[in-house]
Amino acid sequence: MSKRTLTDDQRRDIVHYRIENAQKMLFEVESHRENGFYNTAINRMYYACYYAATAMLVSLGVEVKSHDGVRLNLGKHVVMQGLLSPELGRFYSRLFSKRSTGDYDDFVNHTLETVDELLPQARLFVETLVSQLEE
Repeated sequence: MSKRTLTDDQRRDIVHYRIENAQKMLFEVESHRENGFYNTAINRMYYACYYAATAMLVSLGVEVKSHDGVRLNLGKHVVMQGLLSPELGRFYSRLFSKRSTGDYDDFVNHTLETVDELLPQARLFVETLVSQLEE
């Protein structure tokens, strides 16, 4: 975790920026899906969820600097506090794994079926956190 302290205005601006990025990433998924770029579609889904997760963490005053830090702190500060269901917390970890294999492992090619299975959950993940942030 960072020792830097954000002002309320900085925190609000970062949260807003990351939510915008999350929504843009979800929008990008459709074109990658339609063009058969399934690994990229999963990458964009992951980053949509990542931006939403980091927006929530920043709003709670939790600043992290790594993807593993986001996963750990999402569970600790968001799922355990009841702001996100355990199922969606597990989904985030699963999506992280799918994104990593698609980005870094040789001969891993995700399918349309995988994209179509994960996309509704990615949308729900982002929508849930945005809704929590708006309250």
